[in-house]
Amino acid sequence: MTKTINKQLKIAIASGKGGTGKTFVSTNLLFVAQERGIKTCLVDCDAEEPNVLGFLSGELNYSIPATQKIPVIDKKKCSFCGKCSKYCEYNAITILKGIQFIQVAPELCHSCGACLVACKFGAITETNLEIGIITSIKFTSNAEIIESKINIGIERSGEIIKTAQKLVHEDSELVLYDSPPGISCPLIATVEKADLVILVVEPTPFGVNDLKLSVEVLKELGKPVYAIINKDGVGNDEAEKYLNIQKIEIIAKIPFDKTIAQIYSTGKILAKENIKYADLFVKVLNKLKIQ
Repeated sequence: MTKTINKQLKIAIASGKGGTGKTFVSTNLLFVAQERGIKTCLVDCDAEEPNVLGFLSGELNYSIPATQKIPVIDKKKCSFCGKCSKYCEYNAITILKGIQFIQVAPELCHSCGACLVACKFGAITETNLEIGIITSIKFTSNAEIIESKINIGIERSGEIIKTAQKLVHEDSELVLYDSPPGISCPLIATVEKADLVILVVEPTPFGVNDLKLSVEVLKELGKPVYAIINKDGVGNDEAEKYLNIQKIEIIAKIPFDKTIAQIYSTGKILAKENIKYADLFVKVLNKLKIQ
């Protein structure tokens, strides 16, 4: 059955820790959505360690460099007043007035442009620094995969994540963001544009601890949150109790099942290989009113 979504819906699939099953959930949701005729784009926002293309493949659409703006200082025009360094919240500009030394540390720069505002002598311009590569793959006629991958040595992935998100076609009805783990800046960059967030929860003590941290952050961001419990049965019911207290709807429970592990460990898509679990992910779409 085919149904057009009235508005492009952006969903971030996230968790407070690695290894909970974000990519597992993201790839299976992509598969069942495009099978139902929904134009879907999956953006791998885990730029430091993208792995969606380890499970899905297709025809290359494009591969382009991702860049960010960094300041270039003309020492002939610079008065060494120190305002640019003072304005920089990230200590990316070092200045020694006594010996008229000034230098930019590109690895610390966040491309905020504050130094350009601070400089009244026209000594600062910007140049592009290549920080990674973005690849687009046509999975099927209804599905695209966009992978963000940051260069080795670049510490901040927020800029490349935002660039990858901007490359999603307007005609994509459902956009899935496979988020980086944790609750730091890369996660914030990922979920900022999302309409809602699905937290993939591991029912273990570590999983519950990181779940609580994630919920606190997402509440601050004002994002609607749903939960999927993965590996259900491996731990206890503390995660479920916490989610109930927080009034976060559990839209699916994926059991701790040897069959799932066998299929997933060979790089296959569970929803493609097992009709029972395909139905589970279809029910997730239905609960979110994606039909």
